[in-house]
Amino acid sequence: MTDGRSLTARPAGRHALLVELRDAEHTAAFLAEVLRRRAAGTLHPVTEVVPGARTVLLDGVPDPDALARRVADWEVPPVADDTGTVVEIPVRYDGPDLADVAALWGVGPDEVGALHRSHTYRVAFCGFAPGFGYLTGLPPRLHVPRRSTPRTRVPAGAVALAGPYSAVYPRATPGGWQLIGTMPDPRPLWNPARERAALLTPGTRVRFVTADTATAYGTATATGDDPADGTSPEAGA
Repeated sequence: MTDGRSLTARPAGRHALLVELRDAEHTAAFLAEVLRRRAAGTLHPVTEVVPGARTVLLDGVPDPDALARRVADWEVPPVADDTGTVVEIPVRYDGPDLADVAALWGVGPDEVGALHRSHTYRVAFCGFAPGFGYLTGLPPRLHVPRRSTPRTRVPAGAVALAGPYSAVYPRATPGGWQLIGTMPDPRPLWNPARERAALLTPGTRVRFVTADTATAYGTATATGDDPADGTSPEAGA
């Protein structure tokens, strides 16, 4: 899927390599390959891996130019849909932009939740605020624009859409995404007291379920033993 023709790798300072990919799909595949090689001990020493919307930063690299030549020769398979930790997020579909999103999708407001829940998502990268994961998985026909006028305050737990992404706001912040629902208790999204503070980390799969049927936040959530956080400043909310 990914090879030297679909990426650009260049040094970022003396000890980091920035790899730019064609799109989110190629970025996810390259990140998975980096983590696989790192776990297998076949990746040149890297102290930190930070994914973005279409980039992966490899930090703590002794020789960025040499690593750039190596990654250009990698053959990277696509990410299998059934790989990665699964987290279930309970949602009440009661957001203030529900009717607007329904109109954009060409359905009734009561159908938005079922459509949103029918897809499995994957955390592409994190950024904007601690614990804020950018989730890919919406088909292109369900992509929606950001609001023309951002809100000065989006409440914690708001389930939101913008472009190709879904997200859940872990804390109250300004934001311009379309709000379609509420996670009743957003505290598990970011808990500094855990060894791994972020619940939604790059590569994690996410399923949204109705709040009245969720049990203990699903497969791997509220207790907090999830993959380490990766953050990126590339995209706003």
